[in-house]
Amino acid sequence: MKLVKLGALCGLFALSIAATGNIQAEDSKAPKVVSVAGSLTEIVYALGAEKQLVGVDTTSLYPEAATKLPQVGYQRALSAEGILSLNPDLVLATDEAGPPPVLKQIEAAKVDMEIIPLDYSSEGVVNKIRIAAKALGLEKQGEELAETFTKDLKAIQDEIATSQAEQDDKKKLRVLFLLGAGKGSPMAAGTDTAANAIIGLAGARNAITEYEGYKPISTEAVVSANPDIILLTDRTLKGLDGIEGILKLPGVSITKAGKEKRIAAMDGLYMLGFTPRLPGAVRDLHKVLFSPEETQQTGTE
Repeated sequence: MKLVKLGALCGLFALSIAATGNIQAEDSKAPKVVSVAGSLTEIVYALGAEKQLVGVDTTSLYPEAATKLPQVGYQRALSAEGILSLNPDLVLATDEAGPPPVLKQIEAAKVDMEIIPLDYSSEGVVNKIRIAAKALGLEKQGEELAETFTKDLKAIQDEIATSQAEQDDKKKLRVLFLLGAGKGSPMAAGTDTAANAIIGLAGARNAITEYEGYKPISTEAVVSANPDIILLTDRTLKGLDGIEGILKLPGVSITKAGKEKRIAAMDGLYMLGFTPRLPGAVRDLHKVLFSPEETQQTGTE
């Protein structure tokens, strides 16, 4: 039985906190910030501006220190009162933030808002870094972080490309990504998703390409996809009662992944957040997908 469960590793540059050295920690003019996206909270820490944070949303799970800050709710179900009670100068968010009436209330209160578009790509991460850094007045640090990120990801991508130089795209490992949906059946990731993007970056291919986004998957679709491996977040794996629960899902047991019991789980934010830790996530996912003998990998760098 092969379960691969990865912890939220620190990544190739461990958020660069030591290097940036809390640039604005002593600057009384530095804006007080509420971050309502886990990926943006990581960027704030990576820029050394964590002391400017006065609140975060519930997706801000890394680094652990972020979980100790005042919470403003889930990024798609924000409360204007909760955010404004923290008296922020700046709200950092992605275009997943909402609902829209709440965002309008915050703007009406004369609080600066920086809404950064989602883009599940390396370029998208660089864009988030640069926009967040500019909003924080840390353009130089932002460029340094973006440069390090780009260099590290390229090195890993080059390694993956070299290892697969002779491989036909049609023969790439087929990965079925399942995401828990409360108490119901899990949904499968199609194209235009973070799961689809990181699977590709790791040198494999998504077993589902017939639709965009996440949708419930039928027994027939699972069997037809016939994945080599099933990938989940660790939270989804736990919610579905572990490996045995996954194997009991309709159709799974007769797929290649089911027969070989190749189930992999990974920290959700680390894998799907497209944060500065993306190079490490790509490296670790590639290792899991292409090293069947791996049974467990945890820890930090």
